[in-house]
Amino acid sequence: MKNRLPEVITIEDFGNILEHTEKPKHRLAFKLGMLAGLRVSEVINLKPKDIDLERNYIFIRGGKGNKDRYVPIPKPLLRDLKNLPIDQTTRALEKAIKRTAIKAINKDIHFHTLRHSAATFWLSQGMDMRQIQVLLGHSSLNTTMIYTHVSLSDVEKKFEEIWR
Repeated sequence: MKNRLPEVITIEDFGNILEHTEKPKHRLAFKLGMLAGLRVSEVINLKPKDIDLERNYIFIRGGKGNKDRYVPIPKPLLRDLKNLPIDQTTRALEKAIKRTAIKAINKDIHFHTLRHSAATFWLSQGMDMRQIQVLLGHSSLNTTMIYTHVSLSDVEKKFEEIWR
């Protein structure tokens, strides 16, 4: 099997997807995937009691490997959290993101693409790999490395800084 880079979308693509998302529950689910880096199963299992507005955290209960973790609440998510629980199946959210992305950005993506894109966006904004590892709930940094895709323009920019 080839080592293939995960597909990612830009933050601009994500904005277009949100503009074409009609249902508030889908909009919240997509934001949780892209802005907080949650898996589709974590989105579906999220309950209002898992939101701590005082401390500004989302509690992920029994994520992959049955691990719990906390994720800070991204500001653009705050007012949408009133739409919890999502009350959707994995299949319904997968169909919704696929249908909406084709309409909005002409790309066939999966819900997990949002998670890959979140990690890539965080990296481009200067977050270090260890921080991304914690946010995604990975035991191994090697797993996190798979999720992050460094664009060639980021590499070129860094080269220009180094070789001025």
